[in-house]
Amino acid sequence: MEYRQLGNSGVRVSVIGMGTNRFGNKVEQAEVNNVIDTAVDLGVNFIDTADVYADNQSEVTLGHALKGRWDKFVLATKVYFKTGDGPNDYGASRYHIMNGVEASLRRLQSDHIDLYQMHRWDPLTPIEETMRTLDDLVRSGKVRYIGASAYAAWQLAQANLLAEMRGWSRFVTVQSHYHMLEREVEKEVIPYCQAENIGFIPYFPLAGGFLTGKYTREEGAPEGSRGESSQYVQQYMTDANYTRVEKLTTWAENRERTMAELAIAWLLAQPQVCSVISGLTRLEHLQQNAKAADWQLTAVEVNQVNDILAD
Repeated sequence: MEYRQLGNSGVRVSVIGMGTNRFGNKVEQAEVNNVIDTAVDLGVNFIDTADVYADNQSEVTLGHALKGRWDKFVLATKVYFKTGDGPNDYGASRYHIMNGVEASLRRLQSDHIDLYQMHRWDPLTPIEETMRTLDDLVRSGKVRYIGASAYAAWQLAQANLLAEMRGWSRFVTVQSHYHMLEREVEKEVIPYCQAENIGFIPYFPLAGGFLTGKYTREEGAPEGSRGESSQYVQQYMTDANYTRVEKLTTWAENRERTMAELAIAWLLAQPQVCSVISGLTRLEHLQQNAKAADWQLTAVEVNQVNDILAD
C-alpha cells in the first residue's frame, strides 16, 4: 500500500480510503468488523465518515469496530448537516460544532478525532467563529487536524488566510466531487490546493458505479443497482459517456486491469490527491479498490486517458 502526506500535515494516509456512509445501514456491524479486519491486512488506514451518515449509525459501528486499534487508522468525520429538530442543530456555529464533536466522540468511543471536517460552508456563520472554534478543538486535543468538504477555492482561501493571520489551525485537506466525468474542481480548487499544499480527497470517484463499467448502453442499470433510481447516476447515462467508458474499459483490459481500477488510478495521478475514498457496501469492494493502489499511471498514460475523455 502506498501512503501520502495528509496535505501539509505530518500524518500519512493510504491512497485508498474507506467511505462509510452505508455502515450501520446497508452494512451491519459484523460486516463492518470484517472490513476493518481486512483493512488492517491490506494496509488501508484512512476512514471517512460523518455524523449524519446512516442516522449517526456509521460512527457507532466504527466505534465498536475500532476498539483497541485506533493507532492503526486515521479517522475523518464531519459536522454541519442537521442532526436534530432544533434551530441550532445544523451549521458551522460554535454552538453546533461543540455539540457535534462531543456527540461524535461518544459514538466513536474515542477521546479524539484525527481529521474533523466542515461538511459544507455556512453562509450564515462568520468564518471567524468557525475557525476559532475548530482551533480550540485542536488545542484541546479533541481534534488533531481540520479539513473542509465541498468548499470553493475562495472559501478555502478566506478561511486559511484568516487562520494564518490569527495563528489558528488551518484546513489541511478539502474533499470535493471529482472523477473522470466531473472535473470542475480542476479550474480553481485543485490549483489552490497545489499553491498552498492542501491535500485533496475526491469523493464519488466511481460516479455512483457508472465508472465501474457495470452500466452498459444495451442493458442500462442492472437490477438492484443504484442506477435504477439514482438521478445522480442516471445523469451520466449518455451516449457520449457510454462510448468513453467502453473505450476506457478496453484500454484498461489491454493492461490486465479493470475500469474501476483505472478510475481510481487516474485520480491518484492528479495533483494533490492524497487518498481516494469510495463507498463500501461489501468486503469485496475494499479488496477491489486496494488493487488500484499499485497502479501508477505514467504521464503518457494519463494523456492517453485524457484524450479518450476529451472525445
